[in-house]
Amino acid sequence: MTDSSRRLAGVMAGMGALHMIAPRPFDALIPERLPGRARTWTYLSGVAELGCAAAVAYPRTRKAGALATAALMAAVFPANVKMARDWRRRPLPLRAIAYGRLPLQAPMIAYALRVARTAD
Repeated sequence: MTDSSRRLAGVMAGMGALHMIAPRPFDALIPERLPGRARTWTYLSGVAELGCAAAVAYPRTRKAGALATAALMAAVFPANVKMARDWRRRPLPLRAIAYGRLPLQAPMIAYALRVARTAD
């Protein structure tokens, strides 16, 4: 496993685990227009992140896993927008976190695509 794929798998595994261990902060990011309970979506996204991590970690599925990771990161972007909107009146450090997530999504997607391109 390359350093890039190891890092990507680690980040995805860490975030997936956080969704399971401490789901409450993630529940608040789920857009209200999605059907069902926010906790269900939190757990589903955590499972998706763990699945992406496993796929990236395994050489035979690394390319597909990295592509799935890029797609997942694009799919959760509306949650980041919701967080920025919801936190616009919070103290500056919290607003900085919420707004800072928005431009970071593109480099993370690019990173996952790079792992896919370099997969054997």
